[in-house]
Amino acid sequence: MSDIPREKLYGLAAEFADTPSIFHAAEKTHAAGYKWFDCLVPFPVHGLDRAMGVKMTILPILVFFGGLTGLTLACILQVFTNSLEIDLWALVPVVGYQYDVSGKPLLGPAAFVPVAFEMTVLFSALTAVFGTLVLNKLPMLYHPTLKSPKLARATDDRFYLVIESKDPLFVRDDVEAFLQSLNPDSIIELEK
Repeated sequence: MSDIPREKLYGLAAEFADTPSIFHAAEKTHAAGYKWFDCLVPFPVHGLDRAMGVKMTILPILVFFGGLTGLTLACILQVFTNSLEIDLWALVPVVGYQYDVSGKPLLGPAAFVPVAFEMTVLFSALTAVFGTLVLNKLPMLYHPTLKSPKLARATDDRFYLVIESKDPLFVRDDVEAFLQSLNPDSIIELEK
């Protein structure tokens, strides 16, 4: 293995041939106390996120509050457009537009449902899309693992566990010995 200087080293990657190997390697890496590591796999491996110690995302809570914001804005919009006339010169709301249309109440809840539903869905969807992008730090146009041609098989048939050099426990010789103890097919240096 060539020795990349510490300041140019992104991390070390261990290559595995099957899913049980990467799963158990992730469990052992998490148990050893490493925090800055990732698994590169060609397809979803059930339970791998729990084996890595990945916590639940805050995205569902953000989506709920995004939907609640949409619902609130829809109701406010409808109340103000149906029942208030704003005197633009005095900027004082004045009750106006009191029209009886087909005997329906002015602020009837049945009329509010379609707009409130659509605004709730719209704000929830936008929160989900942009929240996912922000929380995943996307778009990420470059990542150091893309620089290594040996990791190209991560999208085909190989599994890789990468321990980053910014991990507080990262000491090159210790990490290399730890990765060797996981019985990988090979260990690869990754350059920044």
